[in-house]
Amino acid sequence: MSRHSVSPLTVDSLVMHADIPATIVGNKNTVFSGITQDSRNVEPGDILCCVRGESFDGHHFISEAIERGAVAVLVDHIDESIESSVVQIVVPNVREVLGRIASSAFRHPASSLKMVGITGTNGKTTTASILGSLLTSHGGSVHVMGTLTGVRTTPESIDLHAELRRCVDSGIDHVVMEVSSHALEHHRVDGIVFDVAIFTNLGHDHLDFHGTMENYFAAKKRLFSSEQSRVAVVNGDDPYGIQLQMESVIPTSSYSVSNVDNVVVTAAQVSFTWKGLDVRIPLGGTFAVINALAAITAAHELGVSDERIVSGCASVQTVPGRFESVPNSADIDVVIDFAHTPEALKGLLISARQISRGGLIVVFGCGGDRDHEKRPLMGDIASRGADIVIITSDNPRSEDPEHIVAEVVSGVVVNHSTVSSIVNREKAIESAILGAKRGDMVVVAGKGHETTQEIIGVMTPSSDVAIAAGVLRRREEKTK
Repeated sequence: MSRHSVSPLTVDSLVMHADIPATIVGNKNTVFSGITQDSRNVEPGDILCCVRGESFDGHHFISEAIERGAVAVLVDHIDESIESSVVQIVVPNVREVLGRIASSAFRHPASSLKMVGITGTNGKTTTASILGSLLTSHGGSVHVMGTLTGVRTTPESIDLHAELRRCVDSGIDHVVMEVSSHALEHHRVDGIVFDVAIFTNLGHDHLDFHGTMENYFAAKKRLFSSEQSRVAVVNGDDPYGIQLQMESVIPTSSYSVSNVDNVVVTAAQVSFTWKGLDVRIPLGGTFAVINALAAITAAHELGVSDERIVSGCASVQTVPGRFESVPNSADIDVVIDFAHTPEALKGLLISARQISRGGLIVVFGCGGDRDHEKRPLMGDIASRGADIVIITSDNPRSEDPEHIVAEVVSGVVVNHSTVSSIVNREKAIESAILGAKRGDMVVVAGKGHETTQEIIGVMTPSSDVAIAAGVLRRREEKTK
């Protein structure tokens, strides 16, 4: 929630071009030159946008913002105590209009870009990376936004539109962005009309926020309205994707593994034939196939040629923490993956089983202060899918990690695998790798690209890739 400078604009022009219902109290010709929703960042000449959040209400910090030089405030009610020199832009709900206000403040940057939005529980990051490569091969200047590029999967409205303005000003012509259900529910992407919207899948996640799968799906579905997107690309193998296609109000294409032949999956790459094209992608695991199909179908909708699709797939870079192999000379396969939902973990273990040359060992945990219901489900899936299961911590946050582990263990199916728990994540990874036999595969799931572990509000450096690499070096040294 940063503060951003904008080209000077009158309050009246801001509201008119945002096309929102608003009452302006004060001089509508007042000019502002910056915008923020954090009073601590206000500079002279700014607008403060007062959002009501779960923990803080921006309206409580108006006086601080005025002291810092704010010339206008975006509020949901008239405040008679505010001096007349400060303009009040009054709307029914600040959060619901903030996306359009931000778009207007930055002069509608999305309208100058080819915009692709990707939503779904799993696969957004890999799909975005592959599509970015395809569009670059096509000759586009591409910016990819998402889990790997920011604190939030989808930035807050002001930060988002500021970034899009920077893209326009720097000559970018395509933006591929992950769109989270939280962002859709909070109207962060309002003010953007996506040229293509992609739906990957819907699984058991974020129910601590949405409450039910129906609400979760409803949030995702917002992206596929005629106001938000022009064309949809949906997963025809996912029940919710099928439902989206049946209820679509915009032109819709689907993709499916039934569209491909000659599929070959290894830990390092996948290959398949799609519409007569021989496609190779240097990403491992079964999910790489369906994610590639999502990207290819979207690229096709955007006019990318078959030749560029093939070359773009071949030039895809490793996606951090997505079936990422850790090189070693110990003759074991070690894979780091972000899978943190029941569906993702199940798919990951199925894929790993298909390519493992020996036994399959999985290390995973569940995050604290998040969806409790998925914990025993993931214990069940792991115990059925792997030979050896080590349950550990995964960002316990404010919860007792021992309690989280116990909830995961409660779902374990006995007699299917050897299950143990090691709460210390580094020691759990060490145990798995040092205990692996030649030809075995060790899968470390849950944190993927993340480089920190959050415990009682403290962020401690912790990278699964770095930990695994260090243990592998020690293992290799012992065998010399």
